[in-house]
Amino acid sequence: MYKIVLDTNVLISGIVFGGKPRTILEDVIERKFKLAVSEPILEEIQAVLEGKKFQYSPQITHNILNEIITISEFINPKIKINIIKKDTDDNKILECALEYEADFIISGDAHLLKIEKFKNIRIINPADFIDEILCL
Repeated sequence: MYKIVLDTNVLISGIVFGGKPRTILEDVIERKFKLAVSEPILEEIQAVLEGKKFQYSPQITHNILNEIITISEFINPKIKINIIKKDTDDNKILECALEYEADFIISGDAHLLKIEKFKNIRIINPADFIDEILCL
């Protein structure tokens, strides 16, 4: 079973908009993949959902975060990474994936996708992950 880390943009897209990110989340719920999250990832999700764009209430955000925690393994990364210089917040995704020994990072973020592979972790967008992995 593949171990994955979803970038916050993929998690939020899956929750709010659906599409391919939701398909991946549904497969996590059905235990086709193992998903990991960390405190920094959860904090970013909370900030985005409660921010200007979505304006979710703290209670709704709390419920969403609890659901994410329920379907995920909680990781506490011990190693700090500073590979992505243009958007240092993206390093939290690499940290979580490294600690989790993930097979894939699934992201729509150009800074992460540009790396393509970090250690033994492939970085791939949701559409390619579905095409390559789910269609096997």
